[in-house]
Amino acid sequence: LQLNKSKIKICGINEIKIINCCINNGIEYCGLIFYEKSPRFVNLELAKKIINYVYNKKIIPVGVFVNKPLNEIKKIIKKTCLKHIQLHGDEDNNYIKHLKKEFDLKIIKSIGINNKDDLRKMDDLQLSDYFLFDYKPKINELPGGNAKRFDWSLLQNITINKPWFISGGISIDNIEQINKKLIPYGIDISSGVEEKPGIKSSHKINALLKILNA
Repeated sequence: LQLNKSKIKICGINEIKIINCCINNGIEYCGLIFYEKSPRFVNLELAKKIINYVYNKKIIPVGVFVNKPLNEIKKIIKKTCLKHIQLHGDEDNNYIKHLKKEFDLKIIKSIGINNKDDLRKMDDLQLSDYFLFDYKPKINELPGGNAKRFDWSLLQNITINKPWFISGGISIDNIEQINKKLIPYGIDISSGVEEKPGIKSSHKINALLKILNA
C-alpha cells in the first residue's frame, strides 16, 4: 500500500447495494445526505437502515447537513448515533462548538473555493476535525453535487493544518490528476459515479477504483 493513498468517500448513498459495492472496493466513507432539496436526500428511516447495516463493517457513515437548525441536527444525531458529520452550509465555529459539547463527533467542514481568498475561511473553522474543499456554488446551485470543479492548483504549496478532502466534479476522467498534484487525506465523489442525479452506478464505482488502484 502506498503511504500517500487518499481515502475515498462516496457521497449521496441511498441504496444498500451501493454500500455493498463500496465495501467490496475498500471505500472508507459513505455520505448520507440529510438535505431535503438534494436529489440524494435520505429520510431518517432509510438513514437508520443504512447506518445499522454498516455497523461493524469497514466503512464509516457520514451524515451530511446544510444549515440545519441546531436542535434539528441534534435530534438526528441522537436517533442515528452518527459519529461523523459533514457540514456543507454556512455553519460557523460556534455551531461546531455546540455540537462537540454534546456529542463525541468528528466533523468535516466544507469550504467552497473560488479563489485564494476563500482559503482564509480555514482560520475561522478551527474546531472542525477535517476540511472539505469544494467548488463554490453560485446562487441558484445546490450546495454540492454540481459536477463542477474549482481550480485545484489553488491548494498547492499552501499550509493546511488539518486533514482535508477534495470534492467537486471528480470523475473517472480527472481523478488521476489529484494524486499527481496533491495528496489529500480524502477524495469525495458524488455525481462522478452516478447514472443520473441521485442514482449511483456500481459499474462506475468499480471503474474508478480500478484506476486508483492501478
